[in-house]
Amino acid sequence: MTIEDPLDAYSAVVTAVASSVLPSVASLAVRTARGEGAGSASVISADGVLLTSAHVVVGARSAEATFGDGTSVTVDVVGRDVLSDLAVLRARGPVPPPLTLGDAAGLRVGQLVVAVGNPLGLAGSVTAGIVSNLGRSLPTASGRVIDEVIQTDAALNPGNSGGALADGNGRMVGVNTAVAGIGLGLAVPINLATRGIIETLVRTGRVRRAWLGIVGMQVQLEPSLATRIGSPTGLQVAGVATDSPAELAGVHRGDIVVSLDGQDIVTSTSIQKLMVEDAIDRQVEMTLWRNGALVDVFVVPRELVDAPR
Repeated sequence: MTIEDPLDAYSAVVTAVASSVLPSVASLAVRTARGEGAGSASVISADGVLLTSAHVVVGARSAEATFGDGTSVTVDVVGRDVLSDLAVLRARGPVPPPLTLGDAAGLRVGQLVVAVGNPLGLAGSVTAGIVSNLGRSLPTASGRVIDEVIQTDAALNPGNSGGALADGNGRMVGVNTAVAGIGLGLAVPINLATRGIIETLVRTGRVRRAWLGIVGMQVQLEPSLATRIGSPTGLQVAGVATDSPAELAGVHRGDIVVSLDGQDIVTSTSIQKLMVEDAIDRQVEMTLWRNGALVDVFVVPRELVDAPR
């Protein structure tokens, strides 16, 4: 069949995505000591693993997942990572076939995406739009930010958090996580980094991260320094936690961090990306701009143990 009307072609794509994705997206009924909540979750493996947003299941050990065909199953919270706003669940019974995971790294601004959720139990929700922006940052309650967030104008209805953001081929490329305003939705991307987080949560139930103990802000560098290090910006240290790895290494307020472990540092998220499990208890070199000179110090990040879970 030849589709000549562009609107018919658009509808055909959205309809096809909805029919393939909706059966594997569940409504979550969550009960905690603080009350009841709701959200969505997507099946991502044949052995009953579901993916949702961490904030949907905060304080919960289990939830009830209801699919579009009316079947329900209890799911246990295997692990949550508030710093990526991702959580994995495991069903105690059979679930529909898993969604195919895509790669948000291949998305382009203007590309068609479809937000799929199940906020009302048996009444699945499908909205379509385009990728409005890529690489956005989303602040979390912990004070850190989620990087590489997808911005879309696909409307997100209440309860859609934890649902799937799919591309035109029905591949899951994001997890709907927030509504930032009218006509604006955000989704945590499915990419190499978040796949690693998901796999770690499935395997161990938690994600280990490193900690330096500094608070900083991005600043413009003087032209001579910018030329020297190849970046117009650096991270100025605004505060150093007492007895932190940074303090023990001799980092001072007012220092400008220009590199860490051989990587250029231009924003606070540049450091955050490096504070992964591999950095814990490993000596790394930090280059600072201090009093008109480049200074090298060696810091040993410790495990971050006080992040809310």
